Amino acid sequence: MKLREMLLAILLMVCTAIPGWAQNDNDTEPPQAKNVTVATRVLPPFIVPGGDSYVGFSAELWTELAKRSSITFAWKETANVKEILAAVDSGQAQVGIAAISVTSEREQKFDFSQPMFESGLQILVPTTGEEGFSFGRLLGTFTTGAMPYLLGILGLLILIPGHLIWWAERKHASSPFSSHYFPGIFQAMGWALSAAAGQQNDTPHSKLGRFTSITAIFISLLFLTFWQAELTSSFTVQQLQGGIQGPEDLPGKNVGATAGSTAAVWLKDHSAKVTEFQKIEQAFAALEQGALDAVVFDAPVLLYYAANQGRGKVRVVGPIFKKENYGILFPRGSQLRKPINEALLKMREDGTYDRLYSNWFVERN
Repeated sequence: MKLREMLLAILLMVCTAIPGWAQNDNDTEPPQAKNVTVATRVLPPFIVPGGDSYVGFSAELWTELAKRSSITFAWKETANVKEILAAVDSGQAQVGIAAISVTSEREQKFDFSQPMFESGLQILVPTTGEEGFSFGRLLGTFTTGAMPYLLGILGLLILIPGHLIWWAERKHASSPFSSHYFPGIFQAMGWALSAAAGQQNDTPHSKLGRFTSITAIFISLLFLTFWQAELTSSFTVQQLQGGIQGPEDLPGKNVGATAGSTAAVWLKDHSAKVTEFQKIEQAFAALEQGALDAVVFDAPVLLYYAANQGRGKVRVVGPIFKKENYGILFPRGSQLRKPINEALLKMREDGTYDRLYSNWFVERN
């Protein structure tokens, strides 16, 4: 009897446990099957408006990841990365994707997927006014480097011989210079200028005048050889380089970046005069209008803009600096992170990632 009762009790426990298991399975239904909101921003070539949805590298990458992970989603457009972070932080969105840099500060508050793109910062400058004649560029040539010192030496080569020649020749009967200091000194300095150029219209008559003439011509020839080399070098450098050529040229310059971006933080840390814009398109417009010296932003975005809408108006200069990875943004502890990471790895393994990358970042002839 006891054995029978024991068997019945065991059977009852098993029957009771089965519904519980079923209930637990329902409770742990994969969260990725639920509809999620994805915060993004328009940022060619990563996010590009395309009808009622978006195209671009990041948009197409996320669409494929969502499909593989059984996620249904809706887009939520924001103005910049700062608003994407705020949307995910407040729960208005469960995912953020565009070109979001993974930083130690952001990782303290959010979770990121495995890196989805390797990038870094680069510099965009205007092409207008950098080529051809410009009074400002000409003035800059004579006020930078060794040029101010050379101009000072040229002044001495005119001033000193001019006074010596006038003093030695002022009383000579056939002197071409007036015996009065004015205008005699100006006549003598004109003679000295001609001597500095290797030409003399009048030959001095006094011994001191002839000695001064020979010495002035000899020194002037040496000076003019060095002057010509320096001037040629200065103009060549300006033609090849322009004003800003790399991050070392940015301190003190008026530079644009988007609000809350890693570019804005870097510029502030390196003593640039930063103007922050809500959208990168606003920074591009300010650069083309002459309100900025440069724009610093993610290299792929600048290269894409310079090759398309900004063709002939702007150009990218310098190397990529402050290299960083982009990731897909999740709130802390999100259960979406694991399936998305798994899907991203499979896309890299089966070649889907490379095909998407080639569609947007590899030039075709």
